[in-house]
Amino acid sequence: FQTVDLSEQYKEKIVDYMFNEYEKGRTPNPDVLCNREIKFDVFLDAALKLGADFVATGHYCRKGFFEKEGKQIFQLLAGKDPNKDQRYFLCQLNQSQLSKALFPIGELLKTEVRAIAKKAGLDTAEKKDSQGLCFIGKVHLPDFLQQRLEPKKGKVIEVPLDSAVFSNGFLDKDLVDISAPYQLTPELGEVVGEHNGAHFYTIGQRRGLNIGGYEKPLFVIGTDTEKNIIYTGSGEDHPGLYRYGLFIPKEDEHWVRPDLGIPIGGTRNYLARIRYRQPLEKCTLHKKEEGLYIIFDRPQRGVTPGQFAAWYEGEELIGSGIIS
Repeated sequence: FQTVDLSEQYKEKIVDYMFNEYEKGRTPNPDVLCNREIKFDVFLDAALKLGADFVATGHYCRKGFFEKEGKQIFQLLAGKDPNKDQRYFLCQLNQSQLSKALFPIGELLKTEVRAIAKKAGLDTAEKKDSQGLCFIGKVHLPDFLQQRLEPKKGKVIEVPLDSAVFSNGFLDKDLVDISAPYQLTPELGEVVGEHNGAHFYTIGQRRGLNIGGYEKPLFVIGTDTEKNIIYTGSGEDHPGLYRYGLFIPKEDEHWVRPDLGIPIGGTRNYLARIRYRQPLEKCTLHKKEEGLYIIFDRPQRGVTPGQFAAWYEGEELIGSGIIS
């Protein structure tokens, strides 16, 4: 076998990107980036130079292909195991990358893969499902981020659920309003505690606030890294946790199937998710000059800037983009 050292590229494309995003108050998804920038980019290039024809990975998904107008089109399809649908992690692959990918366990159930590994005497047969950062593993994120981001005391503000600021998420307003994050300001609520740095928190987070005395737990509903403020709301049903829409700038819009791209002014119905393992939700994509608006039929919990939204049709993942 051959060993290829890609540690410099990993630091630049994944680790540095993560720190930069958290510093801006966004929550990146390193696993999606790792597949796009490392496994199916610099690693794929290295493998091809060594004479390989394809790169095989252990993702639970399948690849399809067909001809359209004399051109071969590749598809990113669901695997056989309904409990291990990993298309989301590959949502940023392009046609060239997909053409060189193989997913040998996509036709198998997880239990079948474990049985094969056990029969072969592999230590991984009983190993727990992988979690944590791509190529790094399980890390305590605040400790990891403190390697470069300084702790800094700031205010935790609770915003009441009846605040007028939440009306834009639930009224039939224009696309821009319904897709914009809530405009939270200190005067909307009251100070209820302190934190060690707004960039260590993400929307929907409950752990790590360490603020008691509430009938319902507090959740992060927004962060302001410039002023170092965390905004919270009390209870799972707080309107600050939910939004009907999101926006993807045109430079962050990606189509695994570019032949299915929507023309400016057009709309199309798809199923979408905004995080791994979230059930697929009905939505409408609206293509505008500035980018793509996704409006869901039902309000979505924890729409988080920096994460990936991915849209699907049947068993195929069609495209994705970074939430603004």
